Amino acid sequence: MYKVKVFITLRESVLDPQGSVVKNSLHSLDYNEVSDVRIGKYMELTVEKTERNIEEVVKEMCERLLANVVIEDYRFEIEEAVAQ
Repeated sequence: MYKVKVFITLRESVLDPQGSVVKNSLHSLDYNEVSDVRIGKYMELTVEKTERNIEEVVKEMCERLLANVVIEDYRFEIEEAVAQ
């Protein structure tokens, strides 16, 4: 069994209005050290072992459903999970 952590973010070339609102709100609370905010998504998947290559399976899931590859980038981490 695998535990997969998927991180999805908007591409640098895509404007992030939600991130801008958060940055402005932080500045209004006197956190002026913050120079940029980008909002993204984080998912944890538990994936059963099969004969298929886990990296290929996760990449396929990201590109087909989890991320909009036109405007988003993704990366993932795979850890072998101990069955309970």
